[in-house]
Amino acid sequence: MTHAHDDDAACAVAHGEVKPDTGDRILVAVFASPVARYLLRYGADLGFDAFLLEPDPERAADWTDVKPIAPADLDGRADVVVTDHHRDELGPVLRDILAAGIRWIGVMGNPRHPAPHVPALRALGVAENDIARVHRPIGLNIGSRTPAEIAVATLAGLLADRNGRPGGFEF
Repeated sequence: MTHAHDDDAACAVAHGEVKPDTGDRILVAVFASPVARYLLRYGADLGFDAFLLEPDPERAADWTDVKPIAPADLDGRADVVVTDHHRDELGPVLRDILAAGIRWIGVMGNPRHPAPHVPALRALGVAENDIARVHRPIGLNIGSRTPAEIAVATLAGLLADRNGRPGGFEF
C-alpha cells in the first residue's frame, strides 16, 4: 500500500522540486564504445558519478569529457559495465575489477552466444565463485538494438537492482 507521503515525495522529485537521494552511486563503463558514451551520459543524469575505465590510452584520447578511472581506484560502491566483450584485455581487466570488491559487475553480450569472459578469467586462475559474480546478460529485456537503447536497458536494470526491484512491469 502506498502512503500519501510517499506519493507526495515522488511527485516532488518528478517535478524537480527536490533532488532524489541517490547515495554514493558510481557507474564505471569499461572500454570506450558507443554504448559506454550513452551509459555515462545517461548515468550522470540519473545521479551516478560516471567514469570510463579504458586501458588503451589511444582509445580514450577523444573522451576528454569523461573522468578516467583505474581498477585500483574502484571500491564496493561501483556498478561496473563492460561494454565490449571482444577486447583482448577483457580477462585481465575483469580480474582486477573482481579483486577490487565491486558491488555489481556486468558484461554486455548476446545471451545466445558463449560468454567470452568465463574462459578468459579461468585462464587467469580466477576462482569460480568470483567468475559467478559477473552478470550476463545485463539490463532489462526490451529488445534493445541501438547503443542508446542498450544503455537505457542497462541503466534501468541497475536502478531496479539498486532499488531491490525485479524490473519489468510487475509491481
